[in-house]
Amino acid sequence: MSYGYQPSPTVVPYNGFDARADAEALRKAMKGWGTDEKTIIEILANRTNLQRQEIASQFKTLYGKELIKDLKSELTGNFENLVVAMMIPLPQYYAKELHDAMSGIGTDECVLIEILCTMSNNEIRVIKQAYQSMYGRTLENDLKGDTSGSFKRLMVSLCCANRDESFDVNPAAAQEDARELLRAGELRFGTDESTFNQILVQRNIAQLQQIFTAYEGITGHGIEKAIENEFSGDIKKGLLAIIKCVKNRPGFFAEQLYKSMKGLGTDDRRLIRLVVTRSEIDMREIKQAFVQQYNESLESFISGDCSGDYKKCLLALIS
Repeated sequence: MSYGYQPSPTVVPYNGFDARADAEALRKAMKGWGTDEKTIIEILANRTNLQRQEIASQFKTLYGKELIKDLKSELTGNFENLVVAMMIPLPQYYAKELHDAMSGIGTDECVLIEILCTMSNNEIRVIKQAYQSMYGRTLENDLKGDTSGSFKRLMVSLCCANRDESFDVNPAAAQEDARELLRAGELRFGTDESTFNQILVQRNIAQLQQIFTAYEGITGHGIEKAIENEFSGDIKKGLLAIIKCVKNRPGFFAEQLYKSMKGLGTDDRRLIRLVVTRSEIDMREIKQAFVQQYNESLESFISGDCSGDYKKCLLALIS
């Protein structure tokens, strides 16, 4: 799905990649007394997820052992969590994050929003397959069981992965949709959530941009103001996430990274998920957006917030 810019990853396929040599180097880095963390970072942070899977396969062939298990036994804390996240195939990683966000007491709606509100149809379908094979349940059923009200309807709609992904723009239809959104929200007592749901989940990105422009032309203010006034709680956060992604996708992820680190304590799980997944997609764009939005580089923010090998590995992934 195109968001109007060329994705620019910081982690790209490594030139002259040799899975066997990498597997041998990693074995050496973990063998005997002490661990050579520098080598682990040097190799794994400079290989794509697919290349890491090949290294793991070679490692098992050479030594009859699971690379991920050896890494876990050698590393600790957030550095261990980061490296383990890097080693999981991406669909399974997303599936696990969604599952963990819904299991136990309470739900981490931020994870559901961050993943389901930003993915293409194909990405959601692949994650759904991974989810079912890992947990023996459908993602849709778990979403239904764990969320409620209009937020549940939004999550289930997104989970269907039926967004129009063409690049067709129809200005007349955009005007009509803008008026529909106005009638469903600001011009009535109470809000017709289903209209917002239907339009924001189904229209293609270019068409949504046109709809938002038309809405602003009619009302004199952005669609965000209507969402802020008409909605509350998780449904508000979900709809705003879709709008932000349509208007400025790198800016949305820059904001998520900022939120993971600002204030008291760091949400390391969120920080790890964002860095690991976006480093192979659009991290360069996100870094530019981060500087524009917060007048500080993402690198310096991470440096001030994290330490040790954890910090070094995060910085290697985004450089």
